[in-house]
Amino acid sequence: MAATPKAKSLSFLRWLLLLPIPVLWCVVHHYGSLSFIENKSLDWRFKYRGEIPAPVKVLYVDIDTLSIDEIGNFPWTRQYFASVCSALVNEAGVKAVGVDIVFSEAGMSESSDARRHILANIEFGRFLERKPTPPIVLAASYMGTHYRDINRSKVEERELPILATDPRPVEAMEPPEVPAFDTSPNAKQKRLYYPPLIGLIDTIGDGTRWVPAWAPSNIKRNFYHLSVELARLYWGLPPGSIRVEPDRMLFTRTDGTVQAVVPLRDRQLVEINWFTQWYSPLVPHAEFVTVYKYAEALKSDDAELKKAAKDFFAQEQFKDAVVLIGPVDRLLQDVAPTPLDDESVPRVGVHGNMLKTIVSGQFLTRPSPPWAYAIVFALTIVVTVLALAGGARALFAKIMAVLAVAIYIALAFRLFQQTHLILPLIAPLGSALTTSFAGLIWQVIEEQKAKGRIKGMFGAYVSPQLVERMVESGEDPQLGGHDAEITAYFSDIQSFSSFSEKLGSGPLVELMNEYLTACTDLVQAQGGTLDKYIGDAVVAMFGAPIALTDHAYRACVATQLVHQKLGALRDKWKHEGDRWPEIVWKMQSRIGLNTGVCMIGNMGSRTRFNYTMMGDNVNLAARMESGAKSWGAYTMVTETTKQACEQHGADRVVFRPLGRIVVMGRSQPVPIYEIVGLKESLHPTGRECIGIFEQALAKYYARDWEAAIALFKQSEVLEPNQPGKTPGVKTNPSLVYIAIAEDYKVDPPPANWEGVYVMKEK
Repeated sequence: MAATPKAKSLSFLRWLLLLPIPVLWCVVHHYGSLSFIENKSLDWRFKYRGEIPAPVKVLYVDIDTLSIDEIGNFPWTRQYFASVCSALVNEAGVKAVGVDIVFSEAGMSESSDARRHILANIEFGRFLERKPTPPIVLAASYMGTHYRDINRSKVEERELPILATDPRPVEAMEPPEVPAFDTSPNAKQKRLYYPPLIGLIDTIGDGTRWVPAWAPSNIKRNFYHLSVELARLYWGLPPGSIRVEPDRMLFTRTDGTVQAVVPLRDRQLVEINWFTQWYSPLVPHAEFVTVYKYAEALKSDDAELKKAAKDFFAQEQFKDAVVLIGPVDRLLQDVAPTPLDDESVPRVGVHGNMLKTIVSGQFLTRPSPPWAYAIVFALTIVVTVLALAGGARALFAKIMAVLAVAIYIALAFRLFQQTHLILPLIAPLGSALTTSFAGLIWQVIEEQKAKGRIKGMFGAYVSPQLVERMVESGEDPQLGGHDAEITAYFSDIQSFSSFSEKLGSGPLVELMNEYLTACTDLVQAQGGTLDKYIGDAVVAMFGAPIALTDHAYRACVATQLVHQKLGALRDKWKHEGDRWPEIVWKMQSRIGLNTGVCMIGNMGSRTRFNYTMMGDNVNLAARMESGAKSWGAYTMVTETTKQACEQHGADRVVFRPLGRIVVMGRSQPVPIYEIVGLKESLHPTGRECIGIFEQALAKYYARDWEAAIALFKQSEVLEPNQPGKTPGVKTNPSLVYIAIAEDYKVDPPPANWEGVYVMKEK
């Protein structure tokens, strides 16, 4: 059925009002307000991916607790670093050494021997002055440093210039603090040496996410990150082989070809791809003091000691390695959390993992902002559409909405593991969940309004309890018909034409309203749905529009409650004196039931229709009601109703067989039963009557007419409904069978007779 213009308008309005939610998430994502939790989600992806190997060997020489205990409190004189670096380069043959310690004035211990420091400074400086320049990269930093102008009258604290946010021109950007070494042996003179291999150690954020690969300065040169300089040395590229472009950094060989390309974000930044944990079998470590002792042993005159030192530096861990010297003792407070480590670890690992990222080319990538926003909107639309889907597949659609979220999360983790692509996670998920949640709230409000409309539409012929169940089920009223198994209910007042004759229109309407109200309330209380009134007749169905597994049982119980209520009404009317004639005091109603598959739905014209039932099983229920008169019964049901009832009601409803009949309009015999009453209200003589009646019926089927008549006469005395005693009763099943048996006794049925009685009227 096509949506109405009003429905389309409401749907468009809903989406229009939900649109700001994903827009807001995009804005929040753009301005970095989600960075903290987004970084947490990235940490989960790192842990899911786990450690990965790298093509470059990185060896950490740790300034650890053992080294500090044996050498002394930090900072140390530069002689220790001169000795270690010299041994690593000249003896171990490593490709490069990075020293993650800023050699500034603060790095000189004033409490120690000044001459010793001067000599150590000279030793390290002269080592760095050698030609060719040894592959040693010393650390420089903008962070937390102080700068004095030429007149030394002003002190400023400077930070590394981040081009994306720093409004200053390059001419105003001062260089970092570069370590200086006095290489003059004459204490009265100063000859400061500034090593050419300087590497920045500054990072941004929490120090383990983004690295400024380079920084400009006003001295007409760029300063590169420590890991960038180490990568250049690892590849054996000369100074000046690094070229920075707006969105990338190029490493070029002497022949002009490109060794590697490093993508840059905001012209400057590179995101670290963490390869390993700090303490990992993939990462070799050595204590600084151990390396220093073997380095000093190389200078020893003791041949055995010197050989042990040479053997130490000949180990595989040094071969073609890039060595990083840095503080790891926690008291030095140079630690930070990483995506792969559960607790903070030494920051020197930043440079090692950044070096591995550059050399391996396994850079972390992220979708461009337009693509990130497209992902936010795409996931939001998919999840929201599925979450708000209605109809028969609403539950399936909602499951698919949850599945769509799970698939996106799995995709984000899998793509990161396989391709190092970082899909945005928090903004798309937050947008999808909040938008669908807002849509669901809107939908709930609309459904509450729909409940009111449904109640108004069905309340005229469905019980309030059934309406509530219909609304809660989420099933929409279906236009047209559909097949469903139900129990059809028909009731009619015995000799109603006499009532019309005895009563005027006013009293008749009043009487019928009271009677029909009582019957309808009891039917609806048992879950039945009123189909229609036809004069004095009540037509109802059990099991539609909401399916009831025990509809037959409910219908059977309803028939007996109606008979009990009618008995109470008869007493009431009788005690109201002359208001009602005697015929009213003796009112009886007959009820017929049948259970089976019927056509259920809204049927009629396009302008007027009725929720009703149709089909052969409905007609059979009507025959049960009309045929009950012929058998002296007031509730007659088919065998299918009896069997369905007993599946749910056990023995509460008491039945007795009335035989097999062929009703008008059908050719096949139908076993029929009378509902004698409910177990809790049936008199003991009623059960005795049923037992004798069933024996008589067996004799009747065996053509033993004399025995059958004798037994039927015994059961007749015990019948619950007795002519002349029970109001309105003129006969009962025992009397009916006595008459039939008497006729067969005189005029026996044919030889092929199987006990079937063919009804001559509806």
